Amino acid sequence: MKQFELSTSRQKSTQIVIGTEIFANQIEIIKNNFGSSCLIIIDEHVHKLYPFVFETIKSNYAKHTLCIIPSGEKSKSLTQFNDIMNVALNAGVKRNTVVYAIGGGVTGDLAGFVASSLLRGLPLVHIPTTLLAMVDSSIGGKTGINHDSGKNLIGAFYQPELIVMDVDFLKTLPQKEWNCGVGEILKYGCISDQTILDDISKGIDKLDQTELLDLIFRCAKIKSDIVMQDELESGNRAFLNFGHTFAHALESFTKYQRFAHGEAVFVGLIAATWLSNKNGANLNMDKLLSQRETFNLQVSDLLEHIDELTDAMMNDKKVTGDLLRLIILSDWESPNVTEVTDLSVVHDSWKFALSHI
Repeated sequence: MKQFELSTSRQKSTQIVIGTEIFANQIEIIKNNFGSSCLIIIDEHVHKLYPFVFETIKSNYAKHTLCIIPSGEKSKSLTQFNDIMNVALNAGVKRNTVVYAIGGGVTGDLAGFVASSLLRGLPLVHIPTTLLAMVDSSIGGKTGINHDSGKNLIGAFYQPELIVMDVDFLKTLPQKEWNCGVGEILKYGCISDQTILDDISKGIDKLDQTELLDLIFRCAKIKSDIVMQDELESGNRAFLNFGHTFAHALESFTKYQRFAHGEAVFVGLIAATWLSNKNGANLNMDKLLSQRETFNLQVSDLLEHIDELTDAMMNDKKVTGDLLRLIILSDWESPNVTEVTDLSVVHDSWKFALSHI
């Protein structure tokens, strides 16, 4: 088991625990630090696959409230948020009621926003069950839901008390969800530790359990270290958005129906790396393009929609005025922020990505 602490200036520290068969023991620990009631927000598929998760948590509390949410990006909506708020308030949650977020990135984002909003803040515990949630979305306190005009436009920064990463949950993960995690892992290789790109070059499925645990730990630690420096994304935390402005535009344009987040991130990484080379870097694109077979995406039909995809980028929350702020690389492990006024280079970045994946 590996464990470390994420501390920020605004809120007390978050304990992050990574291992195998650690779930039940960690529930015992958190129970002893808070009240006798809990609100469990769990993905519907996780609830069916792992009924013991709900039973274990329920057995440790005198009172529990269960909210089962549909899988997929559609759950990050005002409607779903309001439904959970109504259930929780009608159940009589208290300031020390623990909110458990059990599932992938969607569940964590939604449940985190619920926890930040109920009674102006309830203790939050993340139990990520996907690779993407373990290496990325459960860490750092970003919570939120989507709006018709863009992704994650309604939300808050709110740090959890505890994140329990039990890799046993990954045993039933579909290949598509593994790919989603790979998208974010590749990002860390680009911006912070290029040896990650080499370590997974032959496929994440080739890693044994010890190697997988180490990879998850390294990615989680990279993100935690950046968040501790810049919790509210006023500086270096923006580097974690490498490829994501492209990705969010792709998701928004396709109505969150066609691509999983990590798949969109992979497309975004290709576009952002090509843009980096246009701005003077000399990056070997094959380090990313070698993962094409892993993702097996069909995107060439989108070449005729580059104008719309570029327009969608302008709805990103990181846009200031008429300037498109993008993260690019001057080299592997050397990200920086650039402001783009000439959108033709963005068009060309989309063209390269969509025609080479």
